[in-house]
Amino acid sequence: MSIKFKCLLVVLLALNSSFSQDKDEVLLRVDDEPVMSSEFLRVYNKNLDLVKDESQKDIDGYLKLFTEYQLKLKEARRLKFHEDKKYQREFLSYKKQLTKNYLSENKVTEALVKEAYNRSNIDINASHILVRLDEFTTDTISAYNNVLALRERVLKEGFDVVKADMHNGSTIFLEDLGYFSAFKMVYGFETAAYNTPKGELSKPFRTQFGFHVVNIKNKRPSRGTLTAAHIMINLKQADSLLDPKQRINDIYKKMNQGESFESLAKQFSDDKSSAKNGGKLSAFKSGQLSSEIFEDTAFSLKNNGDVSKPFKTQYGWHIVKRIDLKPVQKFKDVKTSLEARVKRDSRSKLINTAMVNELKKRYKISYNQEAKAYFESLINNDFFARTWRLPENFEKEKTLFSINSRPFLYNEFGSHLMTAQRVYGGKNKPVSDVINKEFEAFFEKSILQFREDNLEFENEDFANILKEYRDGLLLFDLMEKEVWNKASKDTVGLEAYYNKHKSNYQWEDRVEVVMASAADESNMKTVLKMIKKGKSKEEISEALNTEGKQNVIYTKGTFNTRDSKLPNNFQVKKGVSKIYMHNEAFHVIDVKAVLPAGNKTLEEAKGNVINDYQTEIEAEWISDLHRRFKVEVNKDVLKAIKAKIGN
Repeated sequence: MSIKFKCLLVVLLALNSSFSQDKDEVLLRVDDEPVMSSEFLRVYNKNLDLVKDESQKDIDGYLKLFTEYQLKLKEARRLKFHEDKKYQREFLSYKKQLTKNYLSENKVTEALVKEAYNRSNIDINASHILVRLDEFTTDTISAYNNVLALRERVLKEGFDVVKADMHNGSTIFLEDLGYFSAFKMVYGFETAAYNTPKGELSKPFRTQFGFHVVNIKNKRPSRGTLTAAHIMINLKQADSLLDPKQRINDIYKKMNQGESFESLAKQFSDDKSSAKNGGKLSAFKSGQLSSEIFEDTAFSLKNNGDVSKPFKTQYGWHIVKRIDLKPVQKFKDVKTSLEARVKRDSRSKLINTAMVNELKKRYKISYNQEAKAYFESLINNDFFARTWRLPENFEKEKTLFSINSRPFLYNEFGSHLMTAQRVYGGKNKPVSDVINKEFEAFFEKSILQFREDNLEFENEDFANILKEYRDGLLLFDLMEKEVWNKASKDTVGLEAYYNKHKSNYQWEDRVEVVMASAADESNMKTVLKMIKKGKSKEEISEALNTEGKQNVIYTKGTFNTRDSKLPNNFQVKKGVSKIYMHNEAFHVIDVKAVLPAGNKTLEEAKGNVINDYQTEIEAEWISDLHRRFKVEVNKDVLKAIKAKIGN
């Protein structure tokens, strides 16, 4: 993977820069195809603070990478990768995603982002009533009256009573939703919930799912960001005799006997990523983890240093310790991430509507006033049976409306209606309502598409980013064919490379052990004596772990001799060790087997071998490209660039 990152460095990070030149000149030519100095500088300046390799900050070193990049692009076009259908689909998909960032109405977006921030700082505990209703149903009186009646019953009888009587899970829902905040519900529901005071039922409101009433049971400030540590014992253990619940309780006893949380986490936690750090986890907010039980337990701890009792989640048994709790982040620190979420959320329709209104002012638009009446005359019952077709004498070449000089024809709207009829199957809507709704949908889609199609010509920043991705995607496909696939699929070459460089792929010393751990040295001395007398770990545990006391815990497995669970001065030899002091506890280690350092097999080292083999293949391939394509660097322009940058 490191090779991919290396070759894509110039591509994925090479965005537009504010750097400008007084005069743009040809920096280099690849087979007489010019590459301008402005293109080189745009890439260089954007990447300058991002690359860690100092050689890549040097102009000459960076020019080498940039030239290799241009050679690869030249080769990709020679091989016609840009004509590949898969490439074209992927590029168009990216273009659509990128375009979304340029189709926002800023004032509306900013207001929605600020609103989302304010809401994300408040958690709501709610239940709701829902009477399901088809999104396109216009006769809503019955459903509205039904939800209104249920609301009145809840006010008089209580939510649980009405739920037991009326909830059927298909047309009527009465559900507890627990706590949620911004982005957890569709925007209309979220707005109703935040606008309803605590302890009250909202008035009926409609979403695409039907009519709702939301019951606000509680509103509380966000719980902030918590830093915690935990000790976890997996529910599934390789040692079939190890009982996870008993194990966590044994650890909890040792903690209550005065052993430190961090030491016990290092010794016994099955969460390897946090165990080495004394169980410390990355900071998290409410709703960020996949276990509500874990979050609630962690946030319920009142003070830094407080420790929970053992508790169970779907992942295992835990003990959690509170380290620090920070209040909610400032708006400026989360604005960017919130803006991205707003644009993906259902509230994005508000942004689209605002953008369409802005584009209506920007572009010259003319409408055919006769068009709607014409299409209304074409719709019949077949449309609602989803069997409707455009008539043979359909006036497909007429203009429906035009945006600037681009006409949108009857035929395009006719195709839109053909597709849209599937959502009206079995419906009974007035034809005029259908045409008005679909005309607005088609117009919005068309004007946004027009903006997208012309964005490269209207926005230089967008054009630069799109070019970088277009080239980068070509480069990725080329590298996959010429380097990555060759390395992974060339079994003969891979084996030959491995045999030539076998000494680079080594196992370190490992040991297979059973380790006894205790906080008290006298207990560990007793353990050592009993081991030497041939007592089993079960016999030792039974003798030392009296009721209410957990004096010894066993761990077994195969470890690298430098594993943090093993003492730093651990002597690697088969048999029972002396007593070691490590991680604030005493240990005796019974080494069952010593697995010495040695060569890894090809299968064991395959990932690293493939990666190294890729490096060799790429170097040879770059040399071939230099022989195939003539590269000329304009020394005077390069000198001017160095002088201007001060490199």
